[in-house]
Amino acid sequence: MSNVRRVYAEKKKDFAVQAKELQAEIKSYLGIKTVTGVRVLIRYDIENISDETYKRALGTVFSEPPVDDLYEENFDLEGGKTFSVEFLPGQFDQRADSAVQCVKLLNEEEKPVIRSATTYVIYGDVSDEQMEAIKNHCINPVDSRETGMEKPETLVTEFEEPADVKIFDGFTAMDETNLKELYDSLGLAMTFKDFLHIQNYFKNDEKRDPSMTEIRVLDTYWSDHCRHTTFSTELKDVKFDDGFYKAPIEDTYKDYLETHKNLYKGREDKFVCLMDLALMAMKRLKKEGKLADQEESDEINACSIVVPVEVDGKTEEWLVNFKNETHNHPTEIEPFGGAATCLGGAIRDPLSGRTYVYQAMRVTGAADPTVSVKDTMNGKLPQKKIVRSAAHGYSSYGNQIGLATGYVKEIYHPNYVAKRMEIGAVMGAAPRRAVQRLNSDPGDIIILLGGETGRDGCGGATGSSKAHTTKSIDTCGAEVQKGNAPTERKLQRLFRREEVSHIIKKCNDFGAGGVSVAIGELADGLRVQLDKVPKKYAGLDGTEIAISESQERMAVVVAKEDVDTFLKYAKEENLEATEVAVVTEEPRLVLVWRGKEIVNIKRAFLDTNGAHQETDVEVEMPVKEDNYFNEKKVADVKDAWLSMLADLNGCSQKGLVEMFDGSIGAGSVYMPYGGKYQLTETQSMVAKLPVLKGKTDTVTMMAYGFDPYLSSWSPYHGAVYAVLESLSKIVTAGGDYHKIRFTFQEYFRRMSEDPKRWSQPFAALLGAYSAQIAFGLPSIGGKDSMSGSFNEIDVPPTLVSFAVDVAKEGDIITPEFKKAGNPVYLFTMEKDAYDLPIYAQVMKLYDTVHTLIQSGAVAAAYALDGKGIALALSKMAFGNKLGVAVDANAVTKEELFAPGFGNLVLEVKDVAKFEEIVGKSEIADSVKKIAEVTEKAAFTYGDVEVSMDKALDAWTGTLEKVFPTRATEDKEEVKTGLYKADKVYVCKHKVARPNVFIPVFPGTNCEYDSAKAFERAGADVTIKVFKNLEAKDIRDSVDEFTKAIDQAQIIMFPGGFSAGDEPEGSAKFFANAFRNAKMAEAVNKLLNERDGLALGICNGFQALIKLGLVPYGEIRQQTADSPTLTYNTIGRHISKMVYTKVVSNKSPWLAQAELGKTYCNPASHGEGRFVAPKEWLDKLFAEGQVATQYVNEAGNPTMDEEWNVNGSYMAIEGITSPDGRVLGKMAHSERRGDSVAINIYGEQDMKIFESGVAYFK
Repeated sequence: MSNVRRVYAEKKKDFAVQAKELQAEIKSYLGIKTVTGVRVLIRYDIENISDETYKRALGTVFSEPPVDDLYEENFDLEGGKTFSVEFLPGQFDQRADSAVQCVKLLNEEEKPVIRSATTYVIYGDVSDEQMEAIKNHCINPVDSRETGMEKPETLVTEFEEPADVKIFDGFTAMDETNLKELYDSLGLAMTFKDFLHIQNYFKNDEKRDPSMTEIRVLDTYWSDHCRHTTFSTELKDVKFDDGFYKAPIEDTYKDYLETHKNLYKGREDKFVCLMDLALMAMKRLKKEGKLADQEESDEINACSIVVPVEVDGKTEEWLVNFKNETHNHPTEIEPFGGAATCLGGAIRDPLSGRTYVYQAMRVTGAADPTVSVKDTMNGKLPQKKIVRSAAHGYSSYGNQIGLATGYVKEIYHPNYVAKRMEIGAVMGAAPRRAVQRLNSDPGDIIILLGGETGRDGCGGATGSSKAHTTKSIDTCGAEVQKGNAPTERKLQRLFRREEVSHIIKKCNDFGAGGVSVAIGELADGLRVQLDKVPKKYAGLDGTEIAISESQERMAVVVAKEDVDTFLKYAKEENLEATEVAVVTEEPRLVLVWRGKEIVNIKRAFLDTNGAHQETDVEVEMPVKEDNYFNEKKVADVKDAWLSMLADLNGCSQKGLVEMFDGSIGAGSVYMPYGGKYQLTETQSMVAKLPVLKGKTDTVTMMAYGFDPYLSSWSPYHGAVYAVLESLSKIVTAGGDYHKIRFTFQEYFRRMSEDPKRWSQPFAALLGAYSAQIAFGLPSIGGKDSMSGSFNEIDVPPTLVSFAVDVAKEGDIITPEFKKAGNPVYLFTMEKDAYDLPIYAQVMKLYDTVHTLIQSGAVAAAYALDGKGIALALSKMAFGNKLGVAVDANAVTKEELFAPGFGNLVLEVKDVAKFEEIVGKSEIADSVKKIAEVTEKAAFTYGDVEVSMDKALDAWTGTLEKVFPTRATEDKEEVKTGLYKADKVYVCKHKVARPNVFIPVFPGTNCEYDSAKAFERAGADVTIKVFKNLEAKDIRDSVDEFTKAIDQAQIIMFPGGFSAGDEPEGSAKFFANAFRNAKMAEAVNKLLNERDGLALGICNGFQALIKLGLVPYGEIRQQTADSPTLTYNTIGRHISKMVYTKVVSNKSPWLAQAELGKTYCNPASHGEGRFVAPKEWLDKLFAEGQVATQYVNEAGNPTMDEEWNVNGSYMAIEGITSPDGRVLGKMAHSERRGDSVAINIYGEQDMKIFESGVAYFK
């Protein structure tokens, strides 16, 4: 008989968001109209659990009684057809992992084994063929598979003992034919030339045959991903085709060659290659003294500049890091995991440099996602599925780790069907004093930190470097890594501590290539003990351990005497840390497994990066007749205006952008959409430097530039204007372009022996070189991805420029139109005969604009792109729903819609000052008034009028079915009134400075913001991390938490994603920890004996409501009719500013807020919908326990999803305990500060923290 218990949890009908969404997709997307109903159940198989723990877990871990129905062992199919889906063996299952962690909280001595699956039930007249289509829609074979309904005998996997690592006997003696046969059988990413190079080395140097691990490690080390082999290929004969644009392109190459000669005088080892071309402008500008701020180090994995920063009036040196990362291939085949680990990898690069990553940008490329699923190419996932799953993956990771995503843009071009583009770019910073850059010395110890090692990601580096065809997609599953954001959050917390950062001599993140590369790069000589590497499961052989790319791991070098101290710090942050290697005198990489050396290779051979590769280049010329800049004839202005707003690359992406938390860290100067209606899209991201203690007014800025249609016409022009566009967006935000540093993302078709295949990257890098030299501004980093091909289709030639700048809060302006009556001016840059910028004029233009912004004359500014003036004016107008009257005499109708890269539009508020500054400049002829902002919400051009509503319908309609912004049409207002209490609870236990206890669980991410808010209000804060790696850790943490609660006056439950908000429901880990008898008693004493307070925001509110602290005022079990929080009606995470009204003054937390006043705070959650039976709703209002409600622009509570973002019953945003001392709310009142969310209108400070502190005085 099976010892496995089986449980199914299913959302009750009113809350079955996923089932409703799937049914709608089956009907509209798959076109199967006969489906009458869909059910989605979460299935848990559980073993090694006692009866008592199992019974307790049923209603606290595996289900939530208010929103779930629970079935043990079986459920009634009611005549439906069913199938179940589980992860492939070896893939990380966050749901099952979190369930295990939650169950261990109920009894830390037990060692439960849990597996999860999702069960679907389909109703209606559905044929077998249609059922297959539904299964294909629900199952991605790269990471999941269908599983039967029968229950396994046991969940405990008996792993076979792996065989010894194979030695290739006779390898060194093989003739070329046999060697080629072996090479073909191994599926390597390296070339056969590399393979011959290896044979030569083992024959002549090692005089032995290699092991399988050595071949795999070399394949990984020399992969394009790790060693940029395509970029390092020597370009021998460069030929330029004839054509109109030959002169400027060839002249740029000549300039590069001259620079190459001057910089490398007398050096034979330097040859022409794409890598050299990419770096040459930086090297030249550095020599000219134009790069004094760069931090120089051979260790760092990100661009790094040194910036003077004023903190509390004192100047300190800070390191500012930035990095862009792509995960194109993994996201193409497994969009969720690929995109999640794209961001994870981007974060780990600056993090390994010991800087705290605080803001991210996401720029992606896709084919049209609105097309029918029937048009999907064989061997590909549908575009709609890729774009949605990838957005879920990236946002899920960023939202969990607590990283503000400041800017999101998806670029559409039909050729991204070859392979998706998935770029994450991040900003990191740290005080320079905290970071050492030292060399590894013999005897130093290497510690492996963070996640465990599994098969996920084996061959990821080589996989992303291979050519892909229809057939190869099926075999790549294991190459995709799975992200675990809560673990990476722990790494961030650890490295942010200066005492930890200071004892790290060197560090490398586990990106491509796993142990062999991450540890292998830390020192010339290393002896690595693979048996010590912590594993997710048994059965891995030495090769797998060596090359697995399991995520969230770091390798740090510390001196022998610092090892114990470092391990103690890691333990405090609940992180696994293990000594795995020692630095040796002899420069060899040695990997030991089961006591045998399975790798022993000279460092010098590893560093050859394989055989020297050579090729010729033939540079193709853009066709003059197809010139991208040619103005297109416009017959009807109204039609042109509306179709441009509806264009895939012009339309609103709000439904996509709102999936990403843009406000965490309380440092985002911009929210992604601004104005009273949050409809004006920003063009850059700006954030305050993440100073842990104290105040600063330093901000960082980042913007991107790239247009795939321009680049497809001319890769050279595409790169020039990518650089220019990224720079122009910094200028319109208020930045000083003279301080900009760039980083580039190159993404091109796969290269071959054909010299013409090399034309695109070569021409693009020449264009980028010319722009850098002309502006005198270098790119100091970048990332290349050179495998953008699928069968015969190639991605558009892609060079994305990211511009980074440092400024002061006061420099920044926002892009939404501010006031009717203000004039609008166009600043036009000049081009030469070859359609290239006249840089001297451009720089004068931008200098003038910067002076104007600094003078206070400019109200708003926007940089034009390939879509021109009309789109820019529309986007600027939407935010405050102001109109624009365009002067038909100043702008031709063709100009309205013509590409305008480099041109700027300015709304002017001080005309006299504006005219004075422009009049004195050298660019007055390039400036003209083109429009005026109007009160009337419409766009007019001569006698043509486009109403605001029509324009918004066109702009928001295109992607609404792909990235919806609403799930219901309900716009009803809620009539509830205000509750004025006769008296508010008074504290009888006064203290001068209350102590606030903030617990940190796996997945918590708002502790820094919450602590800052309380410290600013005058409280002392204690933060403690809950440790659960072993049973003893749980017991110790319970004791520590109990003691901390006993010493506190306030307990604050911060926001985050408790254990990833799994198993299937928010804050379960959080709530189950506090159900512990000792901790529950400590909380009751705090509230009942010491007049204490409790506050929970977002995930903290979810914990309070699941514990019963709201609305009951005590810890108790939830029942089927308890109020609770569940999934947003839209079925996804939502991040935007919300307007909430204080509707009760019963709570001491709201003593300094104004009853009836509306406040504006960021919301960022996936499960914020407050639901309760009518009796409860009536009771909560009657007793004044409803603290705050979501309201519309008129200040009225509403069911309209535009304002009530999660569809909460009666628009309830926050509730209290019966006496008001426990407050739970969804919107993040702690995320505020000077110059935060400056493009949002309304009072942000409810004074919750000040009220809580004042209560005790």
